[in-house]
Amino acid sequence: MKDFLNLSKKRYSVRRYLPKKVPRTLIMKCIQAAHMAPSAQNTQPWRYMVIDEEPLLSQLKKIAFKGIYFHTHWANSAPVIIVLLSKSDLHIKLIGPVLKKIDYYLLDIGSAAQNLCLQATDMGLGTCWIGFFDVKATEEFLKVPKQYKLIGLLTLGYYKKSRTPIKRRKKIEDIVWFNELK
Repeated sequence: MKDFLNLSKKRYSVRRYLPKKVPRTLIMKCIQAAHMAPSAQNTQPWRYMVIDEEPLLSQLKKIAFKGIYFHTHWANSAPVIIVLLSKSDLHIKLIGPVLKKIDYYLLDIGSAAQNLCLQATDMGLGTCWIGFFDVKATEEFLKVPKQYKLIGLLTLGYYKKSRTPIKRRKKIEDIVWFNELK
């Protein structure tokens, strides 16, 4: 097993992809890693729609990244877009979110997506979570049924290897305390 801390340091948001098809075996390995994520009361609310074929991929990009969402045009180079969905009926079963006013399914999807991104990084693939896109138009275009909630999009693909960008992070001592809050 590789050093996990080094893997997490290596992962970054890729915004320039090579025009190279990603084999479905690699895509499925990423999905398998996502599938191993923890979830509140083991509801496993995540669902994935993988878009990797033309003309659907190009059409999705035109719809999702139009108008005010044009800043996400960099995603046009991605050979794969993974649509992150949550199965809505699983949210209702949990009383915790109602009492605590926390949408645990979003934490669950975030954990799963992080697993997917780390697996992709480990295999030499790049990813980027996209939250800024036309959700309503994307749902309509993909005919997402009402029992699913579209959470985000993930780009996936090979990228031009160059130096890994420097991650700008706060000092560790500014974000963690032991036994008291400072």
